Amino acid sequence: MGKQAVVLSLVALSCVLLARAFEPSPLQDFCVADATSSVKVNGQACKSPASVVANDFSFTGLHLPGNTSNPNGSKVTPVSVTQVPGLNTLGISMVRIDYAPWGINPPHTHPRATEILTVVEGSLLVGFVTSNPDNRLITKTLVKGDVFVFPVGLVHFQKNAGTGNAVAIAALSSQNPGVITIANAVLASKPSIGVDVLAKAFQVDKSVVYHLQQNF
Repeated sequence: MGKQAVVLSLVALSCVLLARAFEPSPLQDFCVADATSSVKVNGQACKSPASVVANDFSFTGLHLPGNTSNPNGSKVTPVSVTQVPGLNTLGISMVRIDYAPWGINPPHTHPRATEILTVVEGSLLVGFVTSNPDNRLITKTLVKGDVFVFPVGLVHFQKNAGTGNAVAIAALSSQNPGVITIANAVLASKPSIGVDVLAKAFQVDKSVVYHLQQNF
């Protein structure tokens, strides 16, 4: 095999490995999470297959409206490996999101998952921002039955665009997608990010940063 062929083969292999860099395929029928195990792994340890029951693969309550009486006017009800131990190693999860009129799911990211969202009630203004240096906003207003995709790791948001309640169901490509709410992470870290750092980053006076931090 010539050098060029070897290089192409290595590039192809690298692409395959990168494409599978998130959550590997399971090596058995299932690996139900053992919440009592102290073993630390990338995921959760499996309990004995002999002790697995149907409830390990089930969740009840996604039909119930979430409590949106909070400053954001939204409530996320997760169905991840914490709620359904049978999702362990399977690389998927889902959420229900309820929105009060004009409520928002504020700008956030999922570091380990792409999200596909379906509107089941009301209408939503949704969007995500591309990475540096463009930081382009991709946005659209959705109505009942519409679907929108938020690529893994990108900052995204939803806002109830109507005067009534709205509901969405979203699926995510990880059993534990994680969530980083931008405002919380930047303004409410423990310990706090230095005021001088934030003032320079946002190009505002330090008093503005102090005011924002007090709100969190």
